[in-house]
Amino acid sequence: MARSRPRVWLLAGCAAVLLWAFVAQLIAVGRLLVMFGLAGDAEPSPPPVALPPRRIYRSNGYLKVSCNGGLNQMRSEICDMVAVARLLNLTMVVPELDKRSFWADQSNFGDIFDVKHFIDTLRDEVHIVKQLPKSFDQEDSNIILNMPPVSWSDEKYYLHQILPLFSKYNVIHFNKTDARLANNGISTQVQLLRCRVNFHALKFTPQIEALGNKLVKKLQAKGSFVALHLRYEMDMLAFSGCNHGLFPEEAEELKRMRYAYPWWREKEIDSQAKRLQGLCPLTPEETSIILKALGFERDTLIYIAAGEIYGGEKRLEPLQAAFPKLVKKEMLLELEALRQFQNHSSQMAALDFIVSTASDIFIPTYDGNMAKLVEGHRRFLGFRKSVLLDRQKLVGLLDLYNNKTITWDNFASSVQETHKNRVVQPSCRRKLENKPKEEDYFYANPHECLANSGLCSGTKDAISVR
Repeated sequence: MARSRPRVWLLAGCAAVLLWAFVAQLIAVGRLLVMFGLAGDAEPSPPPVALPPRRIYRSNGYLKVSCNGGLNQMRSEICDMVAVARLLNLTMVVPELDKRSFWADQSNFGDIFDVKHFIDTLRDEVHIVKQLPKSFDQEDSNIILNMPPVSWSDEKYYLHQILPLFSKYNVIHFNKTDARLANNGISTQVQLLRCRVNFHALKFTPQIEALGNKLVKKLQAKGSFVALHLRYEMDMLAFSGCNHGLFPEEAEELKRMRYAYPWWREKEIDSQAKRLQGLCPLTPEETSIILKALGFERDTLIYIAAGEIYGGEKRLEPLQAAFPKLVKKEMLLELEALRQFQNHSSQMAALDFIVSTASDIFIPTYDGNMAKLVEGHRRFLGFRKSVLLDRQKLVGLLDLYNNKTITWDNFASSVQETHKNRVVQPSCRRKLENKPKEEDYFYANPHECLANSGLCSGTKDAISVR
């Protein structure tokens, strides 16, 4: 009997191991079933989100749009085109993204944004379909009209000039959509819809959201951080013609690129004159001096929200030397995590957008589309601190300091004085009669959609104070 007792324990132990292995397999299989939506009633799924009731209307036709530009320019275009579709009672096709620009990004809408969320969120405003009905011949010019709408147009243009075209055509294809809706003089209903698309319907894919949030958490674990949108990239320098701080061969390379792209219409550019007008992005070296003058300490954690800096690591050296805790997404994430986003500039820009909106401070060195849309998002999120650099005044001060005309103390105090009112705060959008391109941009300050919207009610020519 004593000899059989160890055998019993051995059998019991083996049985326990087998039992635990079986349970572990069941758990693993259960997780897989849940992951692929095959679990049935074994594990209750969260209740579905209630969708808004579908808007019932008689569609006047289909609106197809092809966006142009980078991610943030396309984002504003999509908001505009949804508003146009709603205004004209059209059925909208999920937008096509730009694949022909400088970046040659082959991303589709669904590679960047959650298509289902986009369609569902707006179902009480506009009927959105993934593609045109197969019965339509895409090449039939009697059915489809390809055209760019007139830039900076108001509602009257679309109601009186575009809507009547649907009596002849089933589909209108807007093949260029940048800045096709005015900043001001638009009904509050349309403005609110633009904001709804921007802040709610255009949600990044789960993969982009997850990786962007991972970046934010890694940065927040290190303390507070600044997102620096350093727009010192090849396309911007080539397009703007700004060559301050470049070697002659680099300036020539960028000039050749400018001539190679027919839609970059301005070819011969006086770089020095443009810089003095404040129309050039700050160089990394200029940026390092300005940040120090603004009072940022050497140990400030700075995230570079940008693509590849022209001139590479060599050009970043002055900024890196001044602020050693300078990081980029490539330094914070494993190569494997970034691999699926590489060679897709818009997807990489989406990661920078997430980090920039979440940062403690946002500082753009050029007021391009990303700078403006991030500014607008940070206003929407409660006026998170954004410092809007006055480049025209800064380059004058920089030249005086570099020429030893003024001391560091005078330079720093002048920089701080210049920017004491250039931190984003509640303000009305600046309006200029018959000069929509020179007005404050709607997406940088969509005041109709913010908590302080009453501030600007009834004002015709309110001046923006920053």
